[in-house]
Amino acid sequence: MGDQPKEMVIVGASASGAVFRPSDWAERLCGVIAVFGEDQRINYSPFLQPIFCEGVRAIVVDTQLMELEPAAFEFLMSFARDNELKVRSGRGEPRPEEAAQQVTLGAG
Repeated sequence: MGDQPKEMVIVGASASGAVFRPSDWAERLCGVIAVFGEDQRINYSPFLQPIFCEGVRAIVVDTQLMELEPAAFEFLMSFARDNELKVRSGRGEPRPEEAAQQVTLGAG
């Protein structure tokens, strides 16, 4: 199954372009499976991260969550369907750490 994307993005906008409210929906949803660290700061799960995408709030969902916590993954997909949010495969751009690697590799 090499065709499965590594991550999916739930974009906080409908197909018609309406922005989803409340404005902190992504942080709230990611907070459901977040933990507090020893420093008393919230640590988001590595499987669910809030980002900005297409100029609006979004959530990156690591597809490993589908295997590790199928109920949590289905909850997220149901949330997106119920609220008519756009869901797409991957970010469409390299992650910051991947972009840094590409720059480093290309500089040599």
